[in-house]
Amino acid sequence: MKFRAKINDVGCLNHFTRVLNTITKLTKTCVLRLTMDNVYFVLSGKVANGGVSMWCELLQVNFFDEYQLEGVSAEANEICLEVAPENLSRALKTAQNAKSVKIKLTKKHCPCLTLAGELPSLSSIGRIVTHDIPVDIIPRRLWHDFKEPTMPDFDVSIYLPPLKTMKSVVDRMKNLSNYLVVEANLNGEMNLKIETDLVSVTTHFRDLGNPPWGDNAVQSQSRDVETMAHARVDIRKLQQFLMGQQVNPNKSMCNIVDKRIIHLILLQEDVSLQYFIPAVA
Repeated sequence: MKFRAKINDVGCLNHFTRVLNTITKLTKTCVLRLTMDNVYFVLSGKVANGGVSMWCELLQVNFFDEYQLEGVSAEANEICLEVAPENLSRALKTAQNAKSVKIKLTKKHCPCLTLAGELPSLSSIGRIVTHDIPVDIIPRRLWHDFKEPTMPDFDVSIYLPPLKTMKSVVDRMKNLSNYLVVEANLNGEMNLKIETDLVSVTTHFRDLGNPPWGDNAVQSQSRDVETMAHARVDIRKLQQFLMGQQVNPNKSMCNIVDKRIIHLILLQEDVSLQYFIPAVA
């Protein structure tokens, strides 16, 4: 197995760092899946994660000037590594002003991703800062856990309100309850609600619009447009998602499977992030 990549463009480096910062806010460890065309950050919905799962997909050609990969075999030409995204994020922060950053899979005392940033220097002697980030290589027999999650058969899909607005609402509600109900309908309406023995608070959003989907759109046509689909979720998990968001998406959507799950999607030209939060009773 071999992997090496290089980023020369400072805009690409900053963009990659923002994506990593977002991932860092969502999880302490995740799987970095490297293929010839894409880089993925994956969190599978295990009970240890509170059932939360994540799928972040980057088109490598939009970030890296050089990208070479030799996977575990010719027919399985990819590499899966377990990493702590915070370690990657910290390493990239020290290289923010670098002329270039090289990333390479190396074998030190253990498998590592080695980041080498070439820093600007006034002398003819270059300055290079190097970080060795320990990783665990995931054997091929476990790869099936880290494939793209299937799109759930949702009851309602809706565009999200501005994420900063949504974050400020959720931040305030978190002081009142540990759980929040997200509900929406096919008429572009969404409510965020908390209900406790002492207080009931609802924030209404209107005219958000509903994304056009293929097969699911056909299923949804038989649904009354005013009928709300809802899911009660751990408010901290939703807050975590909104707090860490640095992707600056062109489109942000929420799919709701009634009483089961909310599926959040952020789309940008060269990054997509999906985040699944299970409902609680």
